[in-house]
Order: sequence, then structure tokens, then C-alpha cells
Amino acid sequence: MATLSALPGSNPIIGAGAERVDMKFEVVVIPVADVDRSKEFYTKLGWRLDADFPYDNGFRVVQFTPPGSGCSVQFGTKITSAAPGSAQGLYLIVSDVEAARKDLVARAIEVSEVFHPGTPGAQFQIDGRGRIGGPAPEHATYGSFATFRDPDGNGWLFQEITTRLPGRGLSNLDVTTLTELLQEAEKHHGGYEPTAPKHHWSGWYAAYIVARQDGKTPEEAARDGKIHIEGAR
Repeated sequence: MATLSALPGSNPIIGAGAERVDMKFEVVVIPVADVDRSKEFYTKLGWRLDADFPYDNGFRVVQFTPPGSGCSVQFGTKITSAAPGSAQGLYLIVSDVEAARKDLVARAIEVSEVFHPGTPGAQFQIDGRGRIGGPAPEHATYGSFATFRDPDGNGWLFQEITTRLPGRGLSNLDVTTLTELLQEAEKHHGGYEPTAPKHHWSGWYAAYIVARQDGKTPEEAARDGKIHIEGAR
């Protein structure tokens, strides 16, 4: 039997007692005027071409995936009624915004200088209002940006994230990211092991990695590893 629950100021949630189903956000559709021109641009970016399917009725869908991304982008013909170039504020999360910008420059892609917002929301202003040149002080996580546009004017922005807020941890782990995470865990475990009680490294590693996926800092994750092995004290 379905259950009802409510949050303050919200409508009741129907079926809240049902089993939760994972929902993976995997594709964003962007509107373009010339499919082949857009395909050439996103190929130039170095993104992976996943599909280019034309149909007899004129429908065509092209899909690209940025490196390391769990979400792809699609465009084509008869795929959206939105005006070409109207997609704005499309985030590309990177660990090093300056390196990401240099990669685009090397590919002859026009991209803004790295900046940080001087006023809230300045990263979305097409005319550059409110932007301060250079990365955020001390490369504060979530604070540094660079922007670029495709041939139609659809707007993309790099955002540098080095440490995620609690609950916004690592996801869509690829081999490279997982390797780096394991090396990070190995380093912190090496500092803990000389004074630790007898334990198997796998338990500490598991607690550390889960904590990092939950958005905790390396120091907080190491503390969680210690607590997992020794218990809360």
C-alpha cells in the first residue's frame, strides 16, 4: 500500500515507501543549426563520437561524450524545437581549470581566460560582467571558471572542483580517477599503519574511498578509516 509523507511547504509525496530506483542523468540535448558543422567542432574538442544515426524521414541524432564524463551531449535534426544556440550554462567539471583551458587553446578553440566571479552568477554573464581575472584565491573549490561556445553560441563553462561539498562526492569513477584515489588512500594509510592496531588494509581503504565519494576531504576520509578500524573514541 502506498504511503504518504510531506515536507513543510510541499505537497504529499505519493509512493514514498516504494523501492527507490536509480536515475542516471546521461544525455543533454543542445540545439544546433548545422549538424555537420557542430560535429566537426565537437570532434575538434577531442570528445568521443558515440553515434551518428540518420533516418529516412530526416531525423538524425549525433552523440558525443566529453573525456571522463558519465553524461553525453546530443544534437541533430528533428531532435528539438529550441532555437540554435539557446543552451547556456552547460557545466564541465574539471580538477584543473588552467590545464583544461590550455588543452582547448592547443586545439585552436576560442576560450576565455580563467576567472572567478566578483558577483554571484557572473560566470553566466555573456558580456563578462562581474568577472575577476585569474583563478579564485587559493584555487578555492567551485570558484574558478573558463567559458567557451560552440559555433551556434551554445555556452559551456569549465568549473574547477578540487574538493566536493559533503554528499557531493566522486561518481562515475573511471580507471584513471580510481587509480589516483587508490594512490591517495595508500599515502594516507601509510601514515596511519605504523601506529595502527593489527588490521587488513582493505577495510581502511574501503572506509576511506566511501568517505571520499561522499565528498569528504582526504583528512576527513583518513579519520573515517581510523574510526572504521578502531571504532569511535
